[in-house]
Amino acid sequence: MSELTQSNPSPVRTQTRLSGKRRSSGAFRTPKEVRNYWLLLVTLLLLGLLASYGLLVYNNPVPVTSPSFIPVVKRRTVAIAAMLIAAVCQSLATVSFQSITNNRIITPSLLGFEALYSTIHTSTLFFLGTAAFVNFSGVDSFLYQVAAMVLMCLILYGWLLSGKYGNLQILLLVGIIMGTGLGSVSAFMRRLLAPSEFDLLQTRLFASVNNADAAYFPIAIPIVVVAAVLLLANAKRLNLLSLGREVSTSLGSRHKAGVIYVLVLVSILMAVSTALVGPLTFYGFLVATLTYQAARTYDHRYVFPMAFAIAFVIITSAYFIMNHVFHAQGVVSIIIELFGGILFLIVILRRGSL
Repeated sequence: MSELTQSNPSPVRTQTRLSGKRRSSGAFRTPKEVRNYWLLLVTLLLLGLLASYGLLVYNNPVPVTSPSFIPVVKRRTVAIAAMLIAAVCQSLATVSFQSITNNRIITPSLLGFEALYSTIHTSTLFFLGTAAFVNFSGVDSFLYQVAAMVLMCLILYGWLLSGKYGNLQILLLVGIIMGTGLGSVSAFMRRLLAPSEFDLLQTRLFASVNNADAAYFPIAIPIVVVAAVLLLANAKRLNLLSLGREVSTSLGSRHKAGVIYVLVLVSILMAVSTALVGPLTFYGFLVATLTYQAARTYDHRYVFPMAFAIAFVIITSAYFIMNHVFHAQGVVSIIIELFGGILFLIVILRRGSL
């Protein structure tokens, strides 16, 4: 037996000796992939911090020695904080949503967050008038929007996932239908508005960090931190849920309970991001797609940090380039959505299906 063992080594050892590389069953296949991961992660974080520093101090119209320099920097800090919150929300929510749905094309936007956001603002202007629409700001309006979006998602989850025949595909289909219906109602009301009212409404419907208010942060930041920590703590379970219902159930995971838990956290993050800066339909998809190419691992403990780093560097560098290179402050979200939409079409055409 010993001679047979010595003359016929195991296939794993043979493959390791022939390839000349050390392999393991961890999150990464080789030590080289580990080094590349940390090198890329640190580089992206440094680029994001560099772009943030440029947004704070570059091309500041007030000299450093002026007493007005600090107030200008503080106003720009509000925009940086809004970018940071949006990056955390969109990156973690999109990656988690695609993991539980086992699909790397669909995004949480299919649940109708953007359509509901548009309907809330359009109906406020349509039914209550310009004065009420202008005054529809502050902490109360922010909490109202977040509560309405989360409540809508909780109703969908409780109705469609708790039934005997409930499944995630039906939930997504109903979300798409509701989003389309709300979008149609919102479009109908916008057609009846006066041109001046329509222009006023459009400033709210385009995603921009200028929509954020520092008064929102004492509420938004704790909510985002708690939801993000809970998702990070649930990273190992997400690894199981991403394998599908049958596999995760056979490995001892309560699939439906795990999916509902993640969906609640995703809805909270998406609601905060949408209410804070506005709808960003393809931003999360762009971030998630680049993350899968950069992280090169299935483990969400490493996917989440890479997703955040990519999201942060995209939004900060986009604002820096558009503001200080092309001097076009109002088109940043449009540019992000354009590249995200193009990447979405490329992925669809390469895969050939959803």
